[in-house]
Amino acid sequence: MEHESFEHTDVAAALNQNYISIKVDREERPDIDTVYMQACQAMNGSGGWPLTIIMTPEKKPFFTATYLPRTSQGGMTGILELLSTVTGLWRDDRGTIETAGEALCLYLRQQSATQSDPSEPDKSILKLAAEQYRDRFDPVDGGFGSAPKFPTAHNLLFLLRYAAVERGSYCRSMAEHTLAQMYRGGIFDHIGGGFSRYSTDQKWLIPHFEKMLYDNALLTLAYTQAYEISRRPLWERVIRRTLSYVLSQLQDPNGGFYCGQDADSEGIEGKYYAFTPMELDQVLGPEDAGRVCRWFQITEAGNFEGKNIPNLLENPDWEQANPAIDELCRKLEEFRFHRAALHKDDKILTAWNGLMIAAFAKAGFALHEPRYLQAAEKAHRFLSQNLKNGTRLFVRFREGEAAHNGQLDDYAFYAFALLAMYETTFDVAYLMESIQIAQEMLRLFFDETHGGFYFYSAEGEALISRPKELYDGAMPSGNSVAAVVLGRLSRLTGEQSWREASGIQLRFLSGAIRSIPMAHSVSLLAMMETLYPSAELLCATADDSVPPELLAFLSEHYRPNLSVLVKNPGNAARLEEAAPFTKHYPIPERGSAFYLCRNGACDSPVYDVEHLRNWCDAE
Repeated sequence: MEHESFEHTDVAAALNQNYISIKVDREERPDIDTVYMQACQAMNGSGGWPLTIIMTPEKKPFFTATYLPRTSQGGMTGILELLSTVTGLWRDDRGTIETAGEALCLYLRQQSATQSDPSEPDKSILKLAAEQYRDRFDPVDGGFGSAPKFPTAHNLLFLLRYAAVERGSYCRSMAEHTLAQMYRGGIFDHIGGGFSRYSTDQKWLIPHFEKMLYDNALLTLAYTQAYEISRRPLWERVIRRTLSYVLSQLQDPNGGFYCGQDADSEGIEGKYYAFTPMELDQVLGPEDAGRVCRWFQITEAGNFEGKNIPNLLENPDWEQANPAIDELCRKLEEFRFHRAALHKDDKILTAWNGLMIAAFAKAGFALHEPRYLQAAEKAHRFLSQNLKNGTRLFVRFREGEAAHNGQLDDYAFYAFALLAMYETTFDVAYLMESIQIAQEMLRLFFDETHGGFYFYSAEGEALISRPKELYDGAMPSGNSVAAVVLGRLSRLTGEQSWREASGIQLRFLSGAIRSIPMAHSVSLLAMMETLYPSAELLCATADDSVPPELLAFLSEHYRPNLSVLVKNPGNAARLEEAAPFTKHYPIPERGSAFYLCRNGACDSPVYDVEHLRNWCDAE
């Protein structure tokens, strides 16, 4: 619509004569996007982007649509005709329009106020979700449903976790087959690393070439969890290629991460990414070009508009590392940089950065890669210095300016990142900051009566409704991530206040998502952490650093329901403030004491990792 309509003088004239035009960046104002998308869905039964709204000066919408052509065609009303019609109606029958807008606003407020009956979460909801995934699973190409296919990595995180706690091999195989097929297809950039937004076809071959920060963060978390479970070398290679892309293309010099890169280069979608055999021959020479063509199925016929998206779907050796091909890919990546340019969306969003910080932290710990942890720490410093004022967060930073009061997603995702940083560094400062951010999240957004978090704060700009978003779409909902945060704080701190808030939130979610649980995978993850036996491990050590034997123990096996605290002379006072129960467990004069805790009580300590290993394996 930008190119087809808004850049034309006749459309501009029609708008400027009778309308006040407002273009909303939905990443900067997700609250506006959420509320008016609900209006579109209420009026039309569906929504999407671009989102077109016509409203009264009081912000009451009375016409909603998605894409509109410049002039009417193929049964679709054009924007020029629509503007003329609405102008006439506003002049001649304004009362009817205002009544329709008020009725829609009333409906939206009623929907926001409607509360599902809370219920205690139980394992049946998890089982139902696993069955729903099974019914929609594509056993040939992986993923769920038909084209277009979205990665939706948090679905895979649920399946991997559920398989681990229920010994469910089929759930694990669904997740791992999907992870493998996404890597093999063109949705993964085999030349430069990283994943595109989604696949336009069934096989993950032809991507929509836009690369988004949040997709690569969530997929890194999924591949990291898969690696922790199986130690499959392929997963490590995918993680490293993905994070190398993020560091080289999406990291601001000061540490924050940009939103992503556009699909188009020079106005042509895919021009940056697609190749012909002739181009490869010119860049690499005949012999090396032939090797690359055979490895990535690059042919004269092509697989995308006469050119080729490199992929491994027909390569029988697809899982094998190939250093020679990797070196040739680096040459092709350098060629791409000079052949065409991709626009970069250089906004730095708090919520999306929270996901990427968590991804770097988890991957750094799993792969024993210090530079990934350093990238997470650098990004955290950036957010602390530029997108945070006390305990208040902002939505975005760009060109030296932070703007817009933080929404639920910003607080939930940032607190989630801080917990990931604590779980991988055991620096108690991250735990304490996560507590502060979660407390502010409760104050600003939580419905203490019915449960659930509102999308925007009561202190923020009042819109026509105040919804609670639950659906885990391209990204997890703020409500689901908040549930994970509350549950983890409950277990790490042992504090009753966090346990109570977590319980309210889980009962709210259980009542609201029970009919279609597969659409709420991160809420299910939060429930799993409560429904299955869990333990907290307190390591009290005389050394101010984390004992190497503890790190080695934690790297041995995937232990999804084990939370770890480290107490030492340097952090004892701060840890006891964050987790008061730890004051009852002294630091030994030498070495380390390991306390395994369940239900708020810790067993007698053991003093070496071998006893700890036997202890945990017996659980």
